[in-house]
Amino acid sequence: MQYIGIQTQQSRNNFRSLLLLCLFPCLVIGLLYAFCYLLHVLAYNDDNMTQAQLMNYSTDMFLHLAPYVLGGVLIWFIIAYFANTSIINSATGSHPLERKENKRVYNLVENLCMAQGMKMPKINIIDDDSLNAFASGINERTYTVTLSRGIIDKLNDEELEAVIAHELSHIRNHDVRLLIISIVFVGIFAMLAQIAMRTAYYSSFSSSRNRDSKGNGTAIIIVLVMLIAAVGYFFSILMRFAISRKREFLADAGSAEMTKNPQALASALRKISSDPNIEAVQREDVAQLFIEHPGNQAKSALSGLSGLFATHPPVEKRIQILEQF
Repeated sequence: MQYIGIQTQQSRNNFRSLLLLCLFPCLVIGLLYAFCYLLHVLAYNDDNMTQAQLMNYSTDMFLHLAPYVLGGVLIWFIIAYFANTSIINSATGSHPLERKENKRVYNLVENLCMAQGMKMPKINIIDDDSLNAFASGINERTYTVTLSRGIIDKLNDEELEAVIAHELSHIRNHDVRLLIISIVFVGIFAMLAQIAMRTAYYSSFSSSRNRDSKGNGTAIIIVLVMLIAAVGYFFSILMRFAISRKREFLADAGSAEMTKNPQALASALRKISSDPNIEAVQREDVAQLFIEHPGNQAKSALSGLSGLFATHPPVEKRIQILEQF
């Protein structure tokens, strides 16, 4: 694998984060205009309107709705910026680990941070006997390393230190910032799709009482629901491709560099791969944060085409590279 320096990886992730922040409003604007255009096409398809008239009506509606839509997106970003830690904790079932509960973990994290000149992140724990870990946060105030109870209890000091170093590498490389931004984006589309689905359901229910108004109204809503759901789905897939799976290889290399013990991480990955499933994690966008996918992908990444859409590289490949250090 081609060598990539820490500064290069940080710069790449900073650029990708900025690119996503710039492209997302453009995507929302494009989706909004498509919504307005399709709404008029379906609503006035029997009125013999010219293409120019359709465009004018669509543009007027778009200009009227755009400030409200962009304002809603901005509010979502503000909420996500200040509440991203709570969102991740809720999605993973994690909570703070106090020093008095486990001095061993705090000592390992502190030693690694002092050796690397890094600020000490927060430490959280997931009450699950499976083995997994992840890093999260968008700045030094919110950076967090989260460990499952199983990984703390079942790994020895060298293996646990290697896993913590892996997560600290994600923080140092700014991987976590990029991942959190992607989770926020996917969350916005998921929210829009849910709103649209609920609107379609209640509109269909209420229109069943009034057969005269059922036709075009329900058809328009169904088409627009399909559009929103499709864009949200494909955008989430594009997010996975935009966030290179090389981040895991680079974090593995960072762990080996911090601990000078690549075999410890290789041993830890073997144990983690035998039981990585965290029951509280149901969202695929959140699952990409973990050192090993906390679900079925961990067992199927090498079968069929699933590896193409995998958020993590095969653990066997990662172990093989570590053993070559």
